[in-house]
Amino acid sequence: MMIRTLLLAGVALAACTLCAAAAEPLKLDFSKDTVGGDANSFVNVVGIWRVEAEGDNKVFAVDGRQWKEGQTAAGIADKARTLYGERYAEFLDRVQAFAYFPYTVAKDVADFRNGEISLRFKGISGRIDQGAGILFNLKPNGDYLAIRANCLENNLVLWKFEKGRRSSVEWVRNTPTSSRQWHDLKVRIAGNKVEGYLDGKLYLQHTLPEPVSGKIGLWSKADSYMHFDEFAATASE
Repeated sequence: MMIRTLLLAGVALAACTLCAAAAEPLKLDFSKDTVGGDANSFVNVVGIWRVEAEGDNKVFAVDGRQWKEGQTAAGIADKARTLYGERYAEFLDRVQAFAYFPYTVAKDVADFRNGEISLRFKGISGRIDQGAGILFNLKPNGDYLAIRANCLENNLVLWKFEKGRRSSVEWVRNTPTSSRQWHDLKVRIAGNKVEGYLDGKLYLQHTLPEPVSGKIGLWSKADSYMHFDEFAATASE
């Protein structure tokens, strides 16, 4: 009886340890990356992304100043294989359709379903847009969701990209987002429920038709020149 009790206690302890490990946030910074190069923790899919220096800190930048419609990242076919293996061709078809919207994918998150994703961003320049977003629910066919703030428009929007078309899911206005200042952006996901936070304030709430499941990353738009830092993802049960 004592042996059985000890075994059960050991199983319970192991389960608790696994739960605790699952709750550990994935934190990605760029301190060990090379300025001017790619971030080791991301796969660039659309647009020009590189590590830049900001004072003593290193940040991840999307540079839309040289943006051209239909511009995918260099070596996109190989990167698509890295993300989705044999299904890369299907993924590439949708990438071409969304090449107006730069994005990069976190390498170490295979399937994010519940929890929080957060980052810091700063708008440097952009006449058409200064958009910074969190990409999530990225599917092997290239469909995804993105929640984004915009320093020119002062709004927070949940976008859906599906079957080659973009549409707004939820739109919130009057969200102060100054250029050339750091801001905090966070999305909280619980099954099919999505909450969007800007600078610690809850602005957006929406219930999707299906639960979230897929890869995650950073998102932007058109000629936006943005800095990103302190990307973090914390999964929950």
